[in-house]
Amino acid sequence: METETNNSGDLKHQPNTHSTFLASQISLRITAAATSITAACLMFNSRQSKVLYGIPLDARYTYNPALKFFTVMSVVVCALSVLSLLSVFMLVRKFSSSVNYFYLFLHDLMIMVLLAGGIGAATTVAQVGKYGNSYAGWMPICDNFGKFCHKVAPSLILGYLALFCYLVLAIISANKARQIKV
Repeated sequence: METETNNSGDLKHQPNTHSTFLASQISLRITAAATSITAACLMFNSRQSKVLYGIPLDARYTYNPALKFFTVMSVVVCALSVLSLLSVFMLVRKFSSSVNYFYLFLHDLMIMVLLAGGIGAATTVAQVGKYGNSYAGWMPICDNFGKFCHKVAPSLILGYLALFCYLVLAIISANKARQIKV
């Protein structure tokens, strides 16, 4: 911990904000990568076949564009989270101008928006799958395809956790870009 004296001669404790920034960036990016790839793996394995009234039926994530979009976005978020770790390590070496932190903020914001779009679309489909829509005449499918729905739900929860990580990352990056003198 760094200490410095103020004008009256008293010691004032200040935490090492750069190491705190680095630790939070690394841990949140690893958490976001892990949760998003786990969400994608759950979606890849979410399928169930069943015979209803003599008709074989399948429930798969690939049958719905919103679930496919969420799955692809989860993989993209994982890959970009791992790649962004490299840029975080480069920021440590050359604690350069606020422009680099601003680019990191834009990256985090872009990933957060893409992930929010994927999760929003998949959540809407999951809600219709679970409860149906009586106005449109859509029946719920989770009564008949419980195994499928029980894999989609945790996948969405993990997606929301990754979204929360990127929300915090965007706030931290914006704050860091604002604090550095140009």
